[in-house]
Order: sequence, then structure tokens, then C-alpha cells
Amino acid sequence: MDKKRIKRAYRISKLVVYKETLVDYREKLWTFIGYFIGIGSVAFIQNNYFTNYDNLFLIGSFGATSVLIYGVIQSPLAQPRNLIGGHVVSAIIGVSVYQILPDILWINAPLAVSLSIVAMQYTKTLHPPGGASALIAVTGSEKIIDLGYLYVLFPVLSGVLILFFVALIINNITSRRKYPNDGRFSYHLKWFIQPIRKVSKKLEKIN
Repeated sequence: MDKKRIKRAYRISKLVVYKETLVDYREKLWTFIGYFIGIGSVAFIQNNYFTNYDNLFLIGSFGATSVLIYGVIQSPLAQPRNLIGGHVVSAIIGVSVYQILPDILWINAPLAVSLSIVAMQYTKTLHPPGGASALIAVTGSEKIIDLGYLYVLFPVLSGVLILFFVALIINNITSRRKYPNDGRFSYHLKWFIQPIRKVSKKLEKIN
């Protein structure tokens, strides 16, 4: 009996390891394309319209966000509510903390991040890169600090919306991918998603 259990456990472990290490090249390709176009779009706007703002539009938290919304698209943390809400809530928290404690880095930095995490948990918008947006609000360059609450709208919200719309396109071009996975969002965004899926089906028939 013990031998049967050991063999069964071995087979299950082998299957899990196989699936976890299996490389789906098409999936990786779409991840690369999504990441490249998403970050590339934000970088293009920065490079062509905001050259005097010291990479103000291209903040570090967008890199971590892209990993989720292009590479782990089924994760609850990558869904629109978490993506948009997490960044906005965290940015508001970060700016607010800096307004109250502007010159005490060893307090305002951890306070901004910890409060943003709690706020995201309460609002059900947990998105790990949001913590980075809160941190940037208190540790960013003088130009970011000078924005005050405008930082929430620009670059945070505007940049996130660009990444989001790119994710909607790239993650729905192929029938193998679906984003968002929450039916409520898909229903409200059907006017945007359905035309993409129709084009996708036509391309798949051609191929």
C-alpha cells in the first residue's frame, strides 16, 4: 500500500514538474509582444513629448505591472480592478504621506508602502507594483515630488491606462489567451474585445 502511494505521489510530482517547466513558445511570444508594445508606447510618449521631464512618464512600477498583465494574465492581481485601482490608491497614499511628512525619509517611505498595501487590501485592489508607485511618490525626483496630487493622474493613471488597453488588444488577439478573466469586465468591455476576437478568428482560419 505504501509503495502504491509512493508511486502515485511520484507520478503526480513528475506531472507537476513537467507542466511547470513546459515552454509554450507561442505564449512567451505574446508575452514579449505585449510587454514590448506596452512599455514601448509609454517610452515613445516620454521620448517624443516629455523629453524635458527626466523620464517622468516612465516610472519603474510599470515594469512590474507589465510582468503581470502580459505574462501572468490569469492572476487575480493582474485584473483591471487591481491594475488601475491598485496604482491609483497607492499613488494617492504616497502623495498624501509626503505632504504630511516631507523630510523624514526613514518614516515616510515605509509608511507610504505599508499604508498603500492596507488600502489596496481594504479596497480589494491588491496589485504589488502599486506599492512601488507609492514609494516613488515619496522618493522620486524633484519633478515628481513637485507634481503633488497630479502625480496620481500623470504619470500613474495615464500610463496604467495605456498599458491596460495594450493588454486588452494583445491578450485577446489569440483564442489561447483571454483578458480580463472576470466576466463582468469582459461584458462591459465587449465593444472593445469582440472586434479583436473576430479578427483573431479570421487570422486563425487563414493560418
